[in-house]
Amino acid sequence: MSAEPRSTLTVTITVNDDETTETVPARTLLSEYLRDYRYLTGTHRGCETAKCGACTVLLDGDAVKSCNVLAAQADGHAVTTVEGLAGDDLSPVQSAFWETHGLQCGYCTPGMVMSATALLRANPDPTDDEIRSALAGNLCRCTGYTKIVESVHEAADRRREAADE
Repeated sequence: MSAEPRSTLTVTITVNDDETTETVPARTLLSEYLRDYRYLTGTHRGCETAKCGACTVLLDGDAVKSCNVLAAQADGHAVTTVEGLAGDDLSPVQSAFWETHGLQCGYCTPGMVMSATALLRANPDPTDDEIRSALAGNLCRCTGYTKIVESVHEAADRRREAADE
């Protein structure tokens, strides 16, 4: 006979450079943890089946859909949410989305921004096809993606300019 699974567990997760420890139900999703325990509502709940990408965050720098990750799996790891990208000013990706109209209703935008951020960290000069591939797991019902791809190119330009300064 196997032991009964624990109904709660204690996790220590560094979210946006702030390490905290919480006791949560064992089946708590990372998206729930971020919204309900850390009050970071930029991580949107969309489909809750890992199909829409609205909940995308960076887990140790990699884009993941937080509705498909348990908080327990993030224990001991670093998570960056859309709120964690900006300091006093918007990040280059956030400001590029804003200024080039890569958003409309805004529901998918945090996930798009997080996926674009991960892409640009790995590939500072992506092609249209590489951008579309990196964003393939993020669904938008409003924009038709053209402005989103333009926004990622603009963000790439800004990041390169900032690196040259």
